[in-house]
Amino acid sequence: MSHGALVLVVGPSGAGKDTLIGAAKAALADDLRFSFPRRVVTRTAMVELEDHDSVDVNEFGRQKLRGAYALDWEAHGLCYGVPAAIDAAMVAGRIVVVNTSRKVIERAIEKYPSCHVLLVTARPEVRAKRLAGRGRESAEDIEARLQREGAPVPEGIVPQIIDNSAGLDAGIASFVGALRAIAD
Repeated sequence: MSHGALVLVVGPSGAGKDTLIGAAKAALADDLRFSFPRRVVTRTAMVELEDHDSVDVNEFGRQKLRGAYALDWEAHGLCYGVPAAIDAAMVAGRIVVVNTSRKVIERAIEKYPSCHVLLVTARPEVRAKRLAGRGRESAEDIEARLQREGAPVPEGIVPQIIDNSAGLDAGIASFVGALRAIAD
């Protein structure tokens, strides 16, 4: 492969994005075509559910000013950043897979023409159960989160949809299959 690509993994809370990314990282560990960088978030990670580096908002701002992030955004009162090191990985021909927000799709595609969008979805009742399992929100907060689906995918962008409502094995197989198709 002569050039790399950026894969933006988007979808609503509780759809299982981090779980699928973690499983794909394990399944593709021996495939050097893939890179799974850790995001930086201004919230402490729940180790069993999330894979990101945590910094406070002031440190995030300092890192952003130093050019530490290829992409960054704010959502739900938090700051998120994708490390600038993804640029070198793509120049080296790697497929870079990152959990991002639909808010950055247009900016990412502008910056990285070889960009793919995987939209991970799950039925509302499945998402509600997963969100409750995290223990971070009340039942009312979860219901409110489910009612606001988040920003739509920008017009003209056709994401590949991964339905992660069924068993974990089926979601992983679909997700890893989509990544392999991008690489081939």
